[in-house]
Amino acid sequence: MPINLRSLANAARMSFRVLQKFRTGPTGSAGRGTPTSARQAPPVRPALPGAYPGDFGGKAAIRYAPQPDGSPDPGEIVWTWVPYKEDHSRGKDRPVLLVGKNGRYLLGVMLTSKDHDQAGNGSGEYVDIGTGSWDRQQRPSEANLMRILQISPDAIRREGAVLDRKRFDLVAAGIRRRHGWK
Repeated sequence: MPINLRSLANAARMSFRVLQKFRTGPTGSAGRGTPTSARQAPPVRPALPGAYPGDFGGKAAIRYAPQPDGSPDPGEIVWTWVPYKEDHSRGKDRPVLLVGKNGRYLLGVMLTSKDHDQAGNGSGEYVDIGTGSWDRQQRPSEANLMRILQISPDAIRREGAVLDRKRFDLVAAGIRRRHGWK
Protein backbone atom coordinates (compact mmCIF):
# COMPACT_ATOMS: atom_id res chain seq x y z
CA MET A 1 0.00 0.00 0.00
CA PRO A 2 1.56 3.34 -1.02
CA ILE A 3 2.01 5.95 1.70
CA ASN A 4 0.74 9.46 1.03
CA LEU A 5 3.47 11.58 2.63
CA ARG A 6 1.40 14.76 2.50
CA SER A 7 -1.43 13.11 4.45
CA LEU A 8 1.08 11.72 6.93
CA ALA A 9 2.65 15.17 7.39
CA ASN A 10 -0.80 16.76 7.85
CA ALA A 11 -1.65 14.16 10.50
CA ALA A 12 1.62 14.86 12.30
CA ARG A 13 0.98 18.63 12.20
CA MET A 14 -2.52 18.19 13.58
CA SER A 15 -1.26 15.91 16.37
CA PHE A 16 1.40 18.44 17.29
CA ARG A 17 -1.17 21.24 17.46
CA VAL A 18 -3.55 19.18 19.59
CA LEU A 19 -0.68 18.36 21.96
CA GLN A 20 0.24 22.05 22.16
CA LYS A 21 -3.37 22.94 23.02
CA PHE A 22 -3.44 20.19 25.65
CA ARG A 23 -0.20 21.48 27.15
CA THR A 24 -1.32 25.10 27.35
CA GLY A 25 -5.07 24.60 27.64
CA PRO A 26 -7.69 26.99 26.27
CA THR A 27 -6.62 29.78 28.62
CA GLY A 28 -3.02 29.72 27.38
CA SER A 29 -1.49 28.64 30.70
CA ALA A 30 0.07 25.26 31.27
CA GLY A 31 -1.91 22.60 33.07
CA ARG A 32 -5.34 24.18 32.70
CA GLY A 33 -8.27 23.00 30.66
CA THR A 34 -8.73 20.01 28.48
CA PRO A 35 -7.79 19.55 24.87
CA THR A 36 -10.33 20.22 22.17
CA SER A 37 -10.24 18.60 18.77
CA ALA A 38 -9.43 20.84 15.83
CA ARG A 39 -12.90 20.18 14.49
CA GLN A 40 -14.65 21.41 17.64
CA ALA A 41 -12.38 24.36 18.43
CA PRO A 42 -14.21 27.69 18.40
CA PRO A 43 -13.21 30.19 15.73
CA VAL A 44 -10.25 32.29 16.81
CA ARG A 45 -11.38 35.89 17.15
CA PRO A 46 -9.34 39.01 17.82
CA ALA A 47 -9.26 39.91 21.52
CA LEU A 48 -10.43 43.44 20.81
CA PRO A 49 -12.68 44.70 18.00
CA GLY A 50 -9.78 46.69 16.53
CA ALA A 51 -7.29 43.77 16.69
CA TYR A 52 -7.67 42.78 13.04
CA PRO A 53 -4.95 44.70 11.17
CA GLY A 54 -7.26 45.32 8.24
CA ASP A 55 -7.37 44.00 4.72
CA PHE A 56 -4.08 44.25 2.85
CA GLY A 57 -4.08 47.14 0.39
CA GLY A 58 -0.49 47.09 -0.79
CA LYS A 59 1.38 44.98 -3.27
CA ALA A 60 3.27 41.82 -2.44
CA ALA A 61 4.99 38.94 -4.15
CA ILE A 62 2.82 35.88 -4.67
CA ARG A 63 4.48 32.76 -3.35
CA TYR A 64 3.76 29.07 -3.74
CA ALA A 65 5.74 27.38 -0.99
CA PRO A 66 3.76 24.67 0.82
CA GLN A 67 5.97 22.74 3.26
CA PRO A 68 4.99 19.70 5.35
CA ASP A 69 6.47 21.29 8.48
CA GLY A 70 3.47 22.07 10.67
CA SER A 71 3.43 25.77 9.84
CA PRO A 72 0.95 27.40 7.47
CA ASP A 73 2.54 28.36 4.15
CA PRO A 74 1.49 30.06 0.91
CA GLY A 75 -0.15 27.48 -1.34
CA GLU A 76 -2.06 25.89 1.52
CA ILE A 77 -5.74 26.23 2.30
CA VAL A 78 -6.35 26.81 6.00
CA TRP A 79 -9.37 27.44 8.20
CA THR A 80 -9.46 30.64 10.22
CA TRP A 81 -11.81 33.31 11.47
CA VAL A 82 -12.41 35.92 8.76
CA PRO A 83 -13.84 39.30 9.80
CA TYR A 84 -16.69 40.79 7.82
CA LYS A 85 -15.58 43.61 5.53
CA GLU A 86 -18.09 46.04 7.03
CA ASP A 87 -17.44 45.18 10.69
CA HIS A 88 -14.11 43.65 11.70
CA SER A 89 -15.42 42.81 15.18
CA ARG A 90 -17.74 40.20 13.61
CA GLY A 91 -16.90 37.42 11.22
CA LYS A 92 -17.10 33.79 10.23
CA ASP A 93 -14.89 30.69 10.29
CA ARG A 94 -13.97 29.86 6.70
CA PRO A 95 -11.30 28.40 4.39
CA VAL A 96 -8.59 30.74 3.13
CA LEU A 97 -5.98 30.16 0.42
CA LEU A 98 -2.65 31.58 1.57
CA VAL A 99 -0.88 33.46 -1.23
CA GLY A 100 1.99 35.40 0.37
CA LYS A 101 3.35 37.22 3.41
CA ASN A 102 3.49 40.76 4.77
CA GLY A 103 5.79 41.02 7.76
CA ARG A 104 4.43 38.76 10.49
CA TYR A 105 1.13 38.25 8.69
CA LEU A 106 0.17 35.70 6.08
CA LEU A 107 -1.83 37.01 3.13
CA GLY A 108 -4.79 35.08 1.84
CA VAL A 109 -8.02 35.10 -0.12
CA MET A 110 -11.16 33.56 1.31
CA LEU A 111 -12.91 30.69 -0.41
CA THR A 112 -16.61 30.30 -0.92
CA SER A 113 -18.79 27.44 -2.11
CA LYS A 114 -21.42 29.86 -3.39
CA ASP A 115 -21.26 30.26 -7.18
CA HIS A 116 -20.48 33.92 -7.83
CA ASP A 117 -18.91 33.40 -11.23
CA GLN A 118 -22.03 31.94 -12.80
CA ALA A 119 -21.50 30.92 -16.40
CA GLY A 120 -18.02 32.49 -16.27
CA ASN A 121 -19.22 36.10 -16.31
CA GLY A 122 -15.58 37.22 -16.40
CA SER A 123 -15.91 39.85 -13.66
CA GLY A 124 -12.45 38.98 -12.34
CA GLU A 125 -13.73 38.96 -8.77
CA TYR A 126 -13.75 35.17 -8.33
CA VAL A 127 -11.66 32.27 -9.64
CA ASP A 128 -13.05 28.73 -9.77
CA ILE A 129 -10.71 26.26 -8.05
CA GLY A 130 -12.93 23.17 -7.97
CA THR A 131 -13.21 20.69 -5.13
CA GLY A 132 -10.75 19.50 -2.54
CA SER A 133 -10.26 18.09 0.93
CA TRP A 134 -10.68 21.55 2.52
CA ASP A 135 -14.47 21.06 2.14
CA ARG A 136 -15.87 17.91 3.75
CA GLN A 137 -18.92 18.06 1.46
CA GLN A 138 -16.69 18.29 -1.64
CA ARG A 139 -18.50 21.37 -2.96
CA PRO A 140 -16.83 23.33 -5.77
CA SER A 141 -15.08 26.43 -4.41
CA GLU A 142 -14.18 29.84 -5.72
CA ALA A 143 -11.43 32.18 -4.50
CA ASN A 144 -12.70 35.68 -3.73
CA LEU A 145 -10.13 38.09 -5.21
CA MET A 146 -11.80 41.26 -3.91
CA ARG A 147 -10.21 41.11 -0.44
CA ILE A 148 -6.66 40.24 0.55
CA LEU A 149 -6.73 39.22 4.20
CA GLN A 150 -3.90 39.63 6.70
CA ILE A 151 -3.84 36.61 9.00
CA SER A 152 -1.74 35.99 12.07
CA PRO A 153 -0.27 32.47 11.90
CA ASP A 154 -1.57 31.91 15.45
CA ALA A 155 -5.15 32.51 14.30
CA ILE A 156 -5.16 29.53 11.94
CA ARG A 157 -7.36 26.80 13.34
CA ARG A 158 -6.45 23.97 10.99
CA GLU A 159 -5.03 23.21 7.59
CA GLY A 160 -7.42 21.89 5.00
CA ALA A 161 -5.23 21.03 2.02
CA VAL A 162 -2.40 22.00 -0.26
CA LEU A 163 -3.75 23.48 -3.48
CA ASP A 164 -2.00 22.08 -6.54
CA ARG A 165 0.26 24.46 -8.47
CA LYS A 166 -1.98 24.66 -11.55
CA ARG A 167 -5.02 25.91 -9.60
CA PHE A 168 -2.84 28.17 -7.43
CA ASP A 169 -1.45 29.78 -10.59
CA LEU A 170 -5.02 30.57 -11.76
CA VAL A 171 -5.67 32.42 -8.49
CA ALA A 172 -2.26 34.12 -8.68
CA ALA A 173 -3.00 35.37 -12.22
CA GLY A 174 -6.33 36.78 -10.99
CA ILE A 175 -4.63 38.58 -8.08
CA ARG A 176 -2.00 40.02 -10.43
CA ARG A 177 -4.70 41.36 -12.76
CA ARG A 178 -6.92 42.74 -10.02
CA HIS A 179 -4.33 44.05 -7.54
CA GLY A 180 -1.16 44.57 -9.62
CA TRP A 181 1.00 42.17 -7.60
CA LYS A 182 4.29 40.67 -8.80
